[in-house]
Amino acid sequence: MRTTDSLVIIPTYNEKENILNIIQAVMALEHGFHILVIDDGSPDGTADIVKRLKKEVFPERLFLLERSGKLGLGTAYLMGFKWALEHGYEYIFEMDADFSHNPDDLPRLYHACAVEGADLSIGSRYISGVNVVNWPIGRILMSYFASVYVRIVTGMPVRDTTAGFVCYHRRVLETINLNTVRFKGYAFQIEMKYSAYKLGFKLKEVSVIFINRVLGTSKMNSSIFGEALFGVIQLRIDAWKGKFKRK
Repeated sequence: MRTTDSLVIIPTYNEKENILNIIQAVMALEHGFHILVIDDGSPDGTADIVKRLKKEVFPERLFLLERSGKLGLGTAYLMGFKWALEHGYEYIFEMDADFSHNPDDLPRLYHACAVEGADLSIGSRYISGVNVVNWPIGRILMSYFASVYVRIVTGMPVRDTTAGFVCYHRRVLETINLNTVRFKGYAFQIEMKYSAYKLGFKLKEVSVIFINRVLGTSKMNSSIFGEALFGVIQLRIDAWKGKFKRK
């Protein structure tokens, strides 16, 4: 029986060093979050760790969907969104497995939606300066100016447009046509925020500190940034064509 209104979606690929600790950290929070792990066939046994935790420790609060291989971050979240809607959750979160997103910030994102009335709350690295720890300066500049570029092209009033630590109220995900979301990588985060913005939902940024992973290997690569660069232009074209209108 479901006992919470909140689901945290955590996509994984080869996260055996982090998955146990991140699940325990989220489960320890007073709010009582549920977790859905979506594993893309990790050869390191990530899914096996989740299965053991579900069976032995969190049978009613931890869930796992397994996929056959690396199918893209965006498709993982889309699968998770649909699962969350089918199972009646009101607040659906995106979160990384590697502790770059601090689990202690989940209640703050929840509060921004459930209490302050936002439809989409965003864990923002750039709303109060540049709050990034242990990233090389080149990556910081690339990420920061990517968000500036997105803001200029789209006109979206969000400082961290590529943030992957967010909370959606279910009405946002029910309104966006999830079957027409086009991007799978870095641009997925931009597309979802832009869709919510163009559909008239209230977006609120919550300042967080992003800490680069200590364990495991980053999945970021240059092609992901390329998708974002050209994808933003496509999103603007889609807006001109009237794609982001409520029916």
